[in-house]
Amino acid sequence: MLHHIELYVSNLDDSVRAWEWLLCDQLAYTLYQSWPEGRSYRYGDTYLVFVQTEEDHLTPSYHRKKTGLNHLAFHASSLTQLEEIRQQLTSHGFRELYADRFPHAGGPNYTALFFEDPDRIKVELVATM
Repeated sequence: MLHHIELYVSNLDDSVRAWEWLLCDQLAYTLYQSWPEGRSYRYGDTYLVFVQTEEDHLTPSYHRKKTGLNHLAFHASSLTQLEEIRQQLTSHGFRELYADRFPHAGGPNYTALFFEDPDRIKVELVATM
């Protein structure tokens, strides 16, 4: 069982605006902890933590193709939920990936939505059919 994941972010306000909408408004997470340099969001026994990167560590910036985290994948309830989230992504600070292949960018029998957060951390929402 995964306990938590902690992500350092370049701009906490931008990340909170994006992730709180996705996690709390769309995926039924709840705000778990809040302090000046961070926030955490919980679903069941697992939580995600977002912490402001200290100034001395902001460069080089994150890139998912370097060693480390490639992406986070979450369950979606349906293709309809993916479509609804897709329509609102950009207004919450996310950028869609592989838009020309939605909803099958992962393959013909795989239904998912792919996008990046303000730090270009890749997010995948998978709708099991």
